[in-house]
Amino acid sequence: MKDDKRRHRLTWRGGLTGVLLSMALATSAQTPLRWNTQPASPAPAIAQHEPLPTQPASIPGYLPPVEEVMPPSSDFNVRQLEAIAQELVANQRVPGLAMTIVQGGRVLSARGYGITDVSNAEPVDAHTVFRLASLSKAFAGTVTGLLVNEGSLRWDSHVADYMPSLQFSEPGAAQQLTVAEVLSQRVGLTHNAYDRELERNVDYNTLVQKLAYAPMKCEPGECYSYQNVAFSLVGNVVYGASGQFFSEAVSRRIFKPLGMNDASYGLEGIEASPSWARPHVRAGGGWRSLTPKPTYYRVAPAAGVNASASDMAQWLLAQTGHRPDVLPAPLLATLHAPVVATPGETRGSSWRRQRLNAAGYGIGWRIYDYAGHRVVFHGGAVQGYRGAIALLPQRDLGIAILWNSESSLPSGLLPTILDRAIGLPAQRWLDVDPFPDVLYAEDDSRPTRPNLPRTDKHGGAHASSANANPR
Repeated sequence: MKDDKRRHRLTWRGGLTGVLLSMALATSAQTPLRWNTQPASPAPAIAQHEPLPTQPASIPGYLPPVEEVMPPSSDFNVRQLEAIAQELVANQRVPGLAMTIVQGGRVLSARGYGITDVSNAEPVDAHTVFRLASLSKAFAGTVTGLLVNEGSLRWDSHVADYMPSLQFSEPGAAQQLTVAEVLSQRVGLTHNAYDRELERNVDYNTLVQKLAYAPMKCEPGECYSYQNVAFSLVGNVVYGASGQFFSEAVSRRIFKPLGMNDASYGLEGIEASPSWARPHVRAGGGWRSLTPKPTYYRVAPAAGVNASASDMAQWLLAQTGHRPDVLPAPLLATLHAPVVATPGETRGSSWRRQRLNAAGYGIGWRIYDYAGHRVVFHGGAVQGYRGAIALLPQRDLGIAILWNSESSLPSGLLPTILDRAIGLPAQRWLDVDPFPDVLYAEDDSRPTRPNLPRTDKHGGAHASSANANPR
């Protein structure tokens, strides 16, 4: 029986690798401790594998890729959504917010609302930079996929080929771990291993060495368990495969080709931005701004990106398939496919309980069955910053919302937008008037044009263990 289970496990993992490889082929400066920057043994030539039918279709609730794209429903009105965003910053419910909406290859809205800092109020605009926290994970998955497309790496490459000293508590487990398993949160360690130490300012290299003592929940590839430190092992792999520091590889392959001109990595990056939103925590009856903590910036693949609403517009256009010169469609299909079930995501906030039928994790993305519609999603939180991003392929829609406070209030804006795009019955996910009088001051019958104002000041990562596993 034990041998049969192991054969089944290896077949399952091989099937997943086959899916990732075949789909991809159809088309931080993380430093390596004392480890080699080249594989210990040459990686085999990339070859197509016959995918097994068990992946990803075996994921409970799996929705196949969209075959027919439909326009948003008649309830989808960008002017109204912008007015709701404005309501969220009224009376400093939240200090500042940025929202980006793209649809059909066009930027419908990319604007800022509110202020960057309650202590030194300046307006948030389209080029004000926010910390993305765990929204950064999709950048790590994407740059790795680009290296796979180049032939520099394989999805089934072993992390230990680039980090031969890597050890886990179970003998041989670290040597089994593949790149795809890191990026799909199937490392096998218990959830959020060593996040608390990261929050205590322990450096990344020390934490990687401590992985040798972390309890294991399962063998690599056997189960889902969300990670930040272990997820960032992919930065070392990218360094070894490309010869470039992780942040440099993302900049060269994603930021610059897409025109994400405000985007950066790290504390130095956000502080060098001409306009950036300070993080805020509650203080008495209001908000207090802080200096950003460097802690989660140390795990750049997991939580290192800084970006503006303007940047997120370009990222959303690429992720919705409108920049095939940078991100080809087969690669996007690989990144957006669920590879492990995450049923816990269907619980929690009210919109998850009511809208999600199934959930899974792909390559740096979460994939949901949202009331029968496929949604590609990720959330993020760090001290004083929160954000959410979603793709709705059936409507060719992309949404990103970033805000500079620990408030959960704006979280309801994302399902509000999804519901209106799909045409679902209205639900009050937000504690604001969804139809303020200002909405009727002008003709709202057509989407607004892109609004990308630039001021004269041109215009991610967690403070607690609860925030370290963003939903």
